[in-house]
Amino acid sequence: VLAAEAGKDLLLNVCMDAKHHKSEPGPEGKLYEQCSPWKDNACCTANTSLEAHKDQSYLYNFNWNHCGVMPPKCKRHFIQDTCLYECSPNLGPWIEQADSSWRRERILHVPLCREDCEEWWQDCKDALTCKENWHKGWNWATGTNRCPWGSVCRPFSQVFPRPQDLCEKIWSGSFRYSPEPRGSGRCIQMWFDPAQGNPNVAVAEYFA
Repeated sequence: VLAAEAGKDLLLNVCMDAKHHKSEPGPEGKLYEQCSPWKDNACCTANTSLEAHKDQSYLYNFNWNHCGVMPPKCKRHFIQDTCLYECSPNLGPWIEQADSSWRRERILHVPLCREDCEEWWQDCKDALTCKENWHKGWNWATGTNRCPWGSVCRPFSQVFPRPQDLCEKIWSGSFRYSPEPRGSGRCIQMWFDPAQGNPNVAVAEYFA
């Protein structure tokens, strides 16, 4: 039992070993806009939270507008996704070793609440992209991601026919579409009201 408890503790309130993460979580006075729900206990710095909101940030030189301008209602989900990834100290149960030049750890199969997936898909279904997996296969010749030669820009609804496809494929399995709803304590929320506390603390404890 003690070993199990100790193992569980290692999965709770932790930051992954990746490009911009702090070594351990703690309060941040001023997290920017959509990252602000994590300010009481965050794995990101204020500067990282600011960069997460830029179209072309130094975080990964990643350009959301690779098929024309991404609509704001769609982009806000990607900003929130970035905030969750950079700031959340509650992803420990899903942290895996990563074999890549820019991070030693990644998240895999985080159960994302049903509504978070469905609203993300709904708000992005008419936006355009040329790729299903945004982790790899871009043309980086200019220093930022561009569509690979010969690829075609298509609506998200064609590239990702269902909300589940979007959540599970876009970051090579980082998320898993959960049938559970927000507030169930069984899925991670990308969106939450910090005034009610962080619901993901209990979810991490459940899965740990």
